[in-house]
Amino acid sequence: MSTIPFLTNVSLNPKANVYFDGRCVSHSFTAADGSQKSAGVVLPASLTFNTAAAEIMECVAGACEYRLKGEDKWSSASAGVSFHIPPNSSFEIQVQDAFHYICHYA
Repeated sequence: MSTIPFLTNVSLNPKANVYFDGRCVSHSFTAADGSQKSAGVVLPASLTFNTAAAEIMECVAGACEYRLKGEDKWSSASAGVSFHIPPNSSFEIQVQDAFHYICHYA
């Protein structure tokens, strides 16, 4: 999966998804191929996200450290790097500066 600077031919939900008192804000959209995604930003914080479906978090700018449920080790992601989260799971994320992402839902 490659990072692209602009998304074209999408249907965007203009109402923002606001989580954790505004420390994470995203917008849901449907890509031209029908796949569901969201694009957003996590501001400096340490947060835990739960997943229903499998997700791929693609970093488009900034950086983060993350830890998947059940793992002891923290990993890092920066622009151009993606990480996978299994369905019905969770992950912790630590952000020092704004982390911009696209979340691809399975």
